[in-house]
Amino acid sequence: MQQPPAITPETADWTFVITEGCAECGFSPQEVTSTGERLRATIPTWRAALARDDASARPVPTVWSPVEYACHVRDTCRIFRERLELMLREDDPVFANWDQDATAVEEDYFHQAPAEVADQLAAEAEATAAAFDAVRADQWERPGRRSNGSVFTVDTFAVYFLHDIEHHVHDVTR
Repeated sequence: MQQPPAITPETADWTFVITEGCAECGFSPQEVTSTGERLRATIPTWRAALARDDASARPVPTVWSPVEYACHVRDTCRIFRERLELMLREDDPVFANWDQDATAVEEDYFHQAPAEVADQLAAEAEATAAAFDAVRADQWERPGRRSNGSVFTVDTFAVYFLHDIEHHVHDVTR
C-alpha cells in the first residue's frame, strides 16, 4: 500500500491551554468539571466520524484523516491513563517521552480500519474515563512531569488531556 505524505511534526507546547484555553477549538479550562464525563461524551462523535465514507481520506495531503486522528486519540487515552496511574502510585514521576508523530508512522495509522479503531477508541476512552472518575479528592494535587520539564498536577493533567481529545474532535468535525 502506498504511504501518504509525511505530516509536519507537532512542535507547539500546548500547556498554555491549562490556563488560557484554546481559541482554535473553543476549549475553556474553567468549564472542566468531570474529565470522565466529557471524555465519554466524545465517543459518539468519534463513532460518527469513523462511520463516514471519507473516514480514511485526508482533507489535504498533510493533514491527518479522521481515522488517523482517532488512532492518535485512542493511543493518547492509553498513554495518559498510564501516566495518571503513575502519578497516583509514585511521588512526582517523570513521564517517558512519547513521540506521537513517530507512533503514527510506526503504527501505520493511515491504513487502520475505521470500524476497528472506533471500537478500540471507545474502549480506551471508557477505561481512561473510569480512571479519572476514580481519582480521590486528596489526589488531585499530586504532581508529575513530562520529560521536557513541564510540571502537572493530576488536576492540570486532566485539563491538558481533555483539551487534546476535544481539540481533535474539533479537527474531525469542522
